[in-house]
Amino acid sequence: MLHRKLYQLCAEGREVCIFLRDQQRWLERVRILDIEGDLVTLRYETEEEDEICSWEEMVRLESIGAVTQKLASVPRGDVEPLVSEDCPEAEQLPDRRPNPNLD
Repeated sequence: MLHRKLYQLCAEGREVCIFLRDQQRWLERVRILDIEGDLVTLRYETEEEDEICSWEEMVRLESIGAVTQKLASVPRGDVEPLVSEDCPEAEQLPDRRPNPNLD
């Protein structure tokens, strides 16, 4: 099952987070480049001191303990979300400003 999901994520080119069971660490913002047999090729970046490093690793399928992906993110605080002009009216958020016609 994991094998098929990894193939799907690889084909879609999505960024994921992967937990490497044997190293007990999470890799964040990972792209799955290739799957060949039980070897999975991953690419990710790390930030160390004043430089950003790009890494490409080959890991065994059995060492992958978990795969997560971010579905959405919402800014904290009192921020009005941006609404596209072409957003269908049924999907638009209601107007939160007071309606002067209701007084």
